[in-house]
Amino acid sequence: MDKIVKDIDVLGVGELNLDLMFTGLSGTPVPGREIIAKGMELVLGSSTAICAAGAARLGLRTAMCGVVGDDEFGRQAVGFLDEYGVDASGVRVDGSLRTGLTLSLAASGDRALVTYFGAISEMRADYVPDGLLRRARHLHVGSFFLQEKLRPGLPGLFAKARAYGASTSLDAGWDDTEDWGYGLDDTLAHTDYFFPNESEAKAITGIGAPERAAARLAGKCRIAVVKCGRDGACMNDGQISVRAPAYLDMEAIDTTGAGDSFNAGFIYASLAGYGYERRLRYGNACAAVCVTRVGGASGCARLADAEKVIATGRL
Repeated sequence: MDKIVKDIDVLGVGELNLDLMFTGLSGTPVPGREIIAKGMELVLGSSTAICAAGAARLGLRTAMCGVVGDDEFGRQAVGFLDEYGVDASGVRVDGSLRTGLTLSLAASGDRALVTYFGAISEMRADYVPDGLLRRARHLHVGSFFLQEKLRPGLPGLFAKARAYGASTSLDAGWDDTEDWGYGLDDTLAHTDYFFPNESEAKAITGIGAPERAAARLAGKCRIAVVKCGRDGACMNDGQISVRAPAYLDMEAIDTTGAGDSFNAGFIYASLAGYGYERRLRYGNACAAVCVTRVGGASGCARLADAEKVIATGRL
């Protein structure tokens, strides 16, 4: 067998859409009333794509597989990937679909999201070119619960990636059906890093304490990492539990993509071979940089930004 050339550090597989962001709202809209936004921006969205862009910003060689429609939003999504240095050759264009769009309403340091699925839910595991998968050092999938056509093939895709010598990671996303199953455990059996946030970890395990939830999840995957916002993050590998604090001495403007930026930082540090606490610190630093800026991918940290935050606590 020919030697596999690993010239892609991170391959993102999953949903690809745009975010239409309204910022500076005084509150959440209610029926029958109009509120004014101070800003508006159209940016690259989706958990998987934001993580891929974040990895590229950190200097990793990154590629993306997803599905978009043959429309202006789809062309713009691919253009954003190119702009961030993400190889978009694995993106499929389907003329029968419309590209997904998320409306993000940012107010008081948090945001509400409304999503039109379109092509978001059309990605399938067998759309990933085998040649691209063989070249990857790491495979990442975000928004597990959003992607009903990708989920069934993920155990096989993750197993194949591992057979090719790649590590794997998975983010949960919120499950609107509150089933919290859909074969998740089958995928976790082939997952190196699982990245739920605190609310997701509680819903999946029934355990409210993040450290205990991480310990429970570590029995299903290799390493469980629970993101806790302003309380930092914790992780468990089935034997060792580690926690690292958040970097709070920075003003939060928009939380969009913070968890995906965390994922990118943790993956970067993992591929660099750093220890557990340092991996959490890179994740927390990337999340901290992201919330100081508007937009998910557009707010991703460069390596110098993340390392400055780790060293000084400030950007």
